[in-house]
Amino acid sequence: MPDFLRATIEVLLGIGLLFGGGELFVQGSVALALFFGIPQLVIGLTVVSLGTSAPELFVSLSSVFKGSDALAVSNAVGSNIFNVMVVLGASALVLPLRVESRLVRRDIPLLIAISAAVWGMASAGRMTWQAGVALLVGLVINTIWEIRTAREQPDVSVDAEPEVDADAGQGGWLLAVFKLIAGIAVLTIGSRVLVEGAVAAATLLGVSEAVIGLTIVSAGTSTPELITSMVAALRGRTDLAIGNVVGSCLLNLTLVLGGGALAAGSRGLLVSADLIQDDLPVMLLTSLACLPIFWTKGRISRVEGGLLLGLYLLYVVDNILPRTTMASWADEFRLVMLCLVIPAVTIIIVIQALLYWKGNSNSQQRLMD
Repeated sequence: MPDFLRATIEVLLGIGLLFGGGELFVQGSVALALFFGIPQLVIGLTVVSLGTSAPELFVSLSSVFKGSDALAVSNAVGSNIFNVMVVLGASALVLPLRVESRLVRRDIPLLIAISAAVWGMASAGRMTWQAGVALLVGLVINTIWEIRTAREQPDVSVDAEPEVDADAGQGGWLLAVFKLIAGIAVLTIGSRVLVEGAVAAATLLGVSEAVIGLTIVSAGTSTPELITSMVAALRGRTDLAIGNVVGSCLLNLTLVLGGGALAAGSRGLLVSADLIQDDLPVMLLTSLACLPIFWTKGRISRVEGGLLLGLYLLYVVDNILPRTTMASWADEFRLVMLCLVIPAVTIIIVIQALLYWKGNSNSQQRLMD
């Protein structure tokens, strides 16, 4: 069998195993939690949310243990970029997504702050284990905050939290433990297969592991989020579609990167210069772009969804073009992006945000009169 075909099969098989293992992990964890009487609200905010990020976590940990730090970091960074641009964009094309005020007031600013913090932590070319501990502590604090907020304001939170099947715990604790162990085993095997295939593909294609992690691997590990948000949009649960994306992005930074940095130990998690100069800023910009997009009429329209998908396509082309026979066009492509595309998108978003604010101000003025 040709080496490239073998690597491709390994990548696809690894993604499939991660998807199946993640599903088993969530089912087993939820059933076990229900068996022990843990409230569904807590399960939805912890077990289900953590379960959807299990593929990214296992891939990053497997990459760290294999010495492929670039793949570990790029998987988390690429997943965040994919979540915002593709998952939100595709879901908005299905049905315009209504944005709850809590997302604008709390969750998005928190995502922006943590994205900036991660960029700062990585700017020296290495994420230390202390940085990993700080991110994991931040995850614990945010989870406790989420649970308290959800309990104090149940009507606001209920539509945005993951669904929990109340009958999931009826199969007995032995079945739940079996599913949980089986899920972890499949996730472990799938992550190893995917990492080996990704490293082999990068070597054969002559590209860096970071490029593979930012594109193929991140898209594959984000499949659960894409399916969850698309199904939620089709069912009209747009709050869940957006909440799933924002929650997953926060977990990628705190759990996946934090866990990877901690697993790397005293040597730290190495971060390449390309990731620091190009992709981490893009990740931060995608988070920043959420605020004005969410401000416009309190929803993400189909036009904005299509815009996000188009920008992701340009981002992928920017990553791949320098490694192709058309590498000589890479500088011209980036110049067009810098001088035309980015300013045009910025102007469109700013105009829409200003129109929304003006409309809100007029409405409030009429109410006061």
